[in-house]
Amino acid sequence: MALEQVSEIELPPHGKAGGFDHAAVHAGRSRLYIAHTANDAVDVVDCATDRYLGSIPALREVAGVVVSEARDLVFTSNRGEDTVAWFPPAREDRLVRLAVGVRPNGLAYDPGRNRLLVANVGDPARPGSWSVSRVDVAARAVIAEVPAPGRTRWAVFDAEAEAFYVNIVEPPQIVVLAACKPQRIARTVPIPVVGPHGLDLDPETRRLYCACDGQALVTLDARSGRLLERAELGGVPDVVFVNPPVGHVYVAIGEPGVIEVFETDPLRRVQTVPTGRGAHTLAFDPSRHRLYALLPGRHAATVYVDGKGP
Repeated sequence: MALEQVSEIELPPHGKAGGFDHAAVHAGRSRLYIAHTANDAVDVVDCATDRYLGSIPALREVAGVVVSEARDLVFTSNRGEDTVAWFPPAREDRLVRLAVGVRPNGLAYDPGRNRLLVANVGDPARPGSWSVSRVDVAARAVIAEVPAPGRTRWAVFDAEAEAFYVNIVEPPQIVVLAACKPQRIARTVPIPVVGPHGLDLDPETRRLYCACDGQALVTLDARSGRLLERAELGGVPDVVFVNPPVGHVYVAIGEPGVIEVFETDPLRRVQTVPTGRGAHTLAFDPSRHRLYALLPGRHAATVYVDGKGP
């Protein structure tokens, strides 16, 4: 077995429809930050004790969370107010809020330049409102607003290539933006499956893992964009995380509610873990090889450990 359940964390009940969205772990501080969209808040969990600590309120329709341990910052995307926010852990009183594009969602961060990329999903009633905002965190300013070729989804930063990768739903592709040239898209990578959704990068093998609505997980060479492998999924996926030291990839599928675990070389499914209907998002702690599945039906997080971890 790869994943074994070790705990479950009770979280606040939902105040309205919406459930949970993206989450991120600050391993150095043993903190898990969860976008509790239904409550317009970020829930904070102590990873050492698996205990809910409290919530950061007034983040309307919060959708994404990204952590920078290098800069000791937590970033959120707040779809309901067209803003991003950031704060140092345990210092929410120093929260900074900044207006960006229309309905921000995906986030990726370049700690060296202290710049944030924001993937804005746009508004269906406003054609062409998809965009990518580039934020200078130190200056608290948007330095570029780049039109996207379609509705955006998740994004990741590649430190070695000094580039951001952003999933585009339609036409299915990944757009690549150079960290040093914030004003434009450098190149595009076509994806041969409908609806690129979740995205992660293995910096050692230079492989991108893209989970697509067309019920497939594909791997690509980050340098060339060449398709390497494809594996079928048991449903429409959302979040994907790669765990390079143990050679596993985790894919969250909200319906019927499972985590599918794949070996990375070759790409092969090794486990399917039932979670619960609507459990479409995950958080991953690489330092402890722990995976957190967010369960909207029970307003809880189930904690798993990968048995292959050291």
